[in-house]
Amino acid sequence: MTAAGNPPVLRIDLASPLPVYLQISQGLRALLVAGALAPGDRLPTVRQLAVDLGVHHNTVAEAYRLLAEEGWLELKRRLGTTVVSRPQPAPSEEAEQSFRKRLRELVAESLARGVPAASVAAHLRETAGGLP
Repeated sequence: MTAAGNPPVLRIDLASPLPVYLQISQGLRALLVAGALAPGDRLPTVRQLAVDLGVHHNTVAEAYRLLAEEGWLELKRRLGTTVVSRPQPAPSEEAEQSFRKRLRELVAESLARGVPAASVAAHLRETAGGLP
């Protein structure tokens, strides 16, 4: 991904079982939550990001659409994609349950791959501490 100054880095893994459009949307969401992309910032065009990542432009367009539906982006034909101010949504029980389920699955997968439990815990604390 390109931008003025130090560009945020967005990487995808074509060998991953996770669809590329989800990898893109998850990577952009992480940059948005971390503040690396702020309201008013313009994202690369769909075609430019597709070229940069080596994927089809429809893949990038789907990722942008998903983030626009979540309220992160404004998509304007011929004017590009802009980050918008997004109010913090109210927490829901469903969101909390989904988070706990996904976290348990991720921790279980990490442990099954040999990542020590202490390392998993340390990374969770480090990641949570780095969020706004």
